[in-house]
Amino acid sequence: MNASAQIAQHLKAVHFGGNWTSVNLKDTLSGVTWEQAVTKVHTFNTIAVLVYHMNYYIDAVRKVLEGGPLEAKDAYSFDLQPITGAEGWERLQQKTWADAETFATLIEQLPEERLGELFVKEPYGNYYRNLHGIIEHTHYHLGQIVLIKKLVQPADDPE
Repeated sequence: MNASAQIAQHLKAVHFGGNWTSVNLKDTLSGVTWEQAVTKVHTFNTIAVLVYHMNYYIDAVRKVLEGGPLEAKDAYSFDLQPITGAEGWERLQQKTWADAETFATLIEQLPEERLGELFVKEPYGNYYRNLHGIIEHTHYHLGQIVLIKKLVQPADDPE
């Protein structure tokens, strides 16, 4: 397996399972209701906002891998439109899963020699750094979601 395929597998694992930590986003969000997803705890971001935030960068870099420009702005990465019901929460999750699958496929197809090339502009470093950065970013916020989930779910909830 080449490096691009390994990076793609690592991205899939943090989203869908099979990683070294045995924690993944899909299983973690399983059973989280829309009300729990939008519940504000202290000054923390909500679960829904964190899911949106993680996927914001996946979506932005996916577009670059598809040949488009990098249009993401950090200032907008937490700008989730209000979720007011189960359908909105489900749509956000489905978009997240679909974008992760598409992104992983694009990474897998990325020629290995491109991993060392400049990603968009000098301050961002190379493709390798950015792809791994997105995976690390996802793990970081996944840990936050795990903790927030424990705070918003009732103690007798099996999830």
